[in-house]
Amino acid sequence: MKKKNNKNKKRNVIITTIVLLLITVGICFSFIPIFNNLNFGLDLQGGFEVLYKVESIDGSKMTKDKLTATYKTLSKRIDSLGVSEPEIILEGNDKIRVKLAGVKNPDQARNQLSTVATLSFRDTEDNLLMTSDVLKAGNAKVSQDASGNPAVSLSVKDKDKFYDVTNKLSKKQNNTMVIWLDYEEGKDSYSSESSTCGSEDSNCLSAATVSQGFASDVIIQGNFTDEEVDNLVDLINSGSLPSKLTEVSSQTVGASFGDATLSKTLIAGIVGVVLIIILLVLVYHFAGIVSSIAMILYTFLVFAVFWLIGGVLTLPGIAALVLGIGMAVDANVITFSRIKDELYKGKSLEHAFKEGTKSSLSAILDSNITTLLVAIIMFVYGESSVKGFATVLIITVAVTMFTMVVITRLLLKLFVKTGYFDDKTNLFIRVKREDIPDISKNEKVKVEPFKNVDFLKHTKKLVSLSLAIICLGLVFFGKDGLNLGIDYKAGSNITIDTSEKLTKKELNKDLKELNLKVADIDISNEEATIRVDNVLKANRIKRVTNYFEDKYDAKVNIGVVSNIVKQELTKNAILSVLLAMIGIIIYLSFRFKFSYAVAAVVALVHDVCIVFALFAIFHIEISVMFIAAILAIIGYSVNDTIVGFDRIRENLKEEKKITKSSLVRICNKSIQETFTRTINTSFTTILPVLSLLFLGSSGILTFNLAMLFGLISGTYSSIFIATVLFIKIEEKDLTKKKKPKRIYTDEFEEKKVKGVNC
Repeated sequence: MKKKNNKNKKRNVIITTIVLLLITVGICFSFIPIFNNLNFGLDLQGGFEVLYKVESIDGSKMTKDKLTATYKTLSKRIDSLGVSEPEIILEGNDKIRVKLAGVKNPDQARNQLSTVATLSFRDTEDNLLMTSDVLKAGNAKVSQDASGNPAVSLSVKDKDKFYDVTNKLSKKQNNTMVIWLDYEEGKDSYSSESSTCGSEDSNCLSAATVSQGFASDVIIQGNFTDEEVDNLVDLINSGSLPSKLTEVSSQTVGASFGDATLSKTLIAGIVGVVLIIILLVLVYHFAGIVSSIAMILYTFLVFAVFWLIGGVLTLPGIAALVLGIGMAVDANVITFSRIKDELYKGKSLEHAFKEGTKSSLSAILDSNITTLLVAIIMFVYGESSVKGFATVLIITVAVTMFTMVVITRLLLKLFVKTGYFDDKTNLFIRVKREDIPDISKNEKVKVEPFKNVDFLKHTKKLVSLSLAIICLGLVFFGKDGLNLGIDYKAGSNITIDTSEKLTKKELNKDLKELNLKVADIDISNEEATIRVDNVLKANRIKRVTNYFEDKYDAKVNIGVVSNIVKQELTKNAILSVLLAMIGIIIYLSFRFKFSYAVAAVVALVHDVCIVFALFAIFHIEISVMFIAAILAIIGYSVNDTIVGFDRIRENLKEEKKITKSSLVRICNKSIQETFTRTINTSFTTILPVLSLLFLGSSGILTFNLAMLFGLISGTYSSIFIATVLFIKIEEKDLTKKKKPKRIYTDEFEEKKVKGVNC
């Protein structure tokens, strides 16, 4: 009978495993078409991004209607460029961000977007004769002049007015009608531009002699190429902009540069995932395999959700995805650790699984909710790449809760229910059978691996180390300040990717020849990042790009940021961090108590200070992604702290009377019990970060370095900063409770004398 049961158990395991493998294979095959149909951002496929400040042409206050009208006109112009999946984002009350991934000619796109495109008819003395109101909207056509050269044909709407104006002009001595595009008072004049009229360098489109009044179609003729005529037709038909657009930041990414970035990041991501899978299998055996399958499902679902919502995947988004994988695995690590704890107490595998999954749920929920809270703050107050990072992070948290909490537990439950692993706990979750005590025989519970380690004993030394790093950071900050990138210091960023060996000496010569003021040059492998103080305009960007492409056969990426953007980014960054801190305090006060919340936030402040200090010491550039990393650290660092606090809270409940000595003992015991779990959760997140750091794109180097510093600091602070501060706060509270309460009486209270007034 026993042999038959074992046979059935083995059969159930085999069937369940086959089903699981089929699902995994199905996911892998479905993944490829979904990935190929994703919309990639310009940093992954090349393109053009620009942020405009929108102002009224007449100097009046910018209204919502004007902004919307500008948005619609830009949409029409983008349609004419033939760009798939363009992004036009209204930011605040006076800004519009345009992202054109895959655009082949960024210079053409820049000119076509920002040109106001107001046509006007003037005489040779620059007097206005009539505006484009006399023309039919959207009726500009490609045509030819009398000599067969490319020209633009315009259809007249108000024929009477057009005839009257041309008739009057024909009778004048200077009877030339000049057609202007975006004529600027005080800048443009026919007398100075007559020789260049009709060329690319002039706003003067055409000048023709009017011998008699007419009301037929107007021909704009000049020294136009076929491409220029096409662009002009598209520009006129899209309508004139109701507002003036001032470029405040821009980024141009070559297609080959984007492809290289995507390849690097994907390879780094795959390596990171493989390393996590190996670690899970080594540490948790069969449970690690199931967790790995759930992780593959998690990755698939994140991409699927992103595809369904029509999201645009960017480089920061992939970084958030890989980071999310590490964070998702944490949920399983917490659960597996709890199951192992229950097994070491002498419980059966089924009971240990039940209790372990139940007791781990609160810590998992709390840690993911805090991360979600920070991600939402990033999304609301972040700009561009930060917002993209936050979007993916929000999706990853939601998918994590489904795959790692629901799916993993369901799959493991199916295998536990078979009974096959009852006597094979080492195979199931790496717990040797001899380490599980038989409670009926009064066998001792297995001692935790760090049972004899007094973690709190060395607190002062470690805190002193933190203070030393922060003080050293302040010294370097006072001496050199922070190495602010163009995101927080107006200027331009030039990235050169080439197979040739680059030197700072040679690049300085290049920049001198280009008349660019260099702020910083960083050379890593075959890639150089140059920051210049100049805010490059469109023509300079084209010149610089062509120069480096020709000289070094390089892939060039140029980003530009003005002072306007710098001020707003700085403000939003500070606001985001403060709001994240406040949100965590409120949530932890609600879920735990105020002393836990204060201790956790101080630990987070410590982590942020450490990261800033290390960036100051090593003079690492701070970009917009640095703030995303800081916020991610805040969200993730609190995870480790919550894991420890959850166990402290649990152990305190079992204590009948809390004293100062028992409080220290319980906290140290809680650290001992959770230390292995803390290290494992941190390591599973550090692995993909290391992979991205060494194998990924330089575009997220700042992010990866900040994350690495923050994760290490967060692991340390959750033990030695948060716990110690919690003890100090609680000790003060215990002291207050021990003090006898004074009884205050009113000095005028009537005294009671026996036999007299009582």
